Amino acid sequence: MNSAYALALCGKLDQAELLAGEWKKTIRPLDTVANKMSYPILQAQIQLLRKNYSNAIQMLQPVLQYERAAGSGLYAMYVRGQAYLGLGDGKAAAAEFQKILDNRGFSPLFVTYPLSHLYLGRALDQQGDRTRARIAYQNFFALWKDADPDIPILKEAQAEYAKLK
Repeated sequence: MNSAYALALCGKLDQAELLAGEWKKTIRPLDTVANKMSYPILQAQIQLLRKNYSNAIQMLQPVLQYERAAGSGLYAMYVRGQAYLGLGDGKAAAAEFQKILDNRGFSPLFVTYPLSHLYLGRALDQQGDRTRARIAYQNFFALWKDADPDIPILKEAQAEYAKLK
């Protein structure tokens, strides 16, 4: 399934869907984690990348009962939060990213944690709460203080933060 995620994140959405479908059908047809968590999250990620935000949220519905399970990296909340941002629902998006930040212990080293600070900032800005948005961005920058300054998402965050001042 990791290969399908990688393909999706590289923009090879049709290939990702094909690989994930084959994986689900032939390799792990009876695997509860794969069928109840991994596959729906991947499908939602693909819909998110296609900017089908409502579809992404809908695909994550079955995952709600499992989303805090070990190994999930709280990724369902992360994808759902991004979908809400895409829909312009900053309040719902902020709630998803805050759940990740409040539950870091489930997956303390997963990338969703530091990025949730950034996306929380975006969600708060979308709501017009610039003060709390600045704090969320500052928390993100504190975690990324030693990062390569040329990382695109860091540059984006810095430009967004500059507009909040």
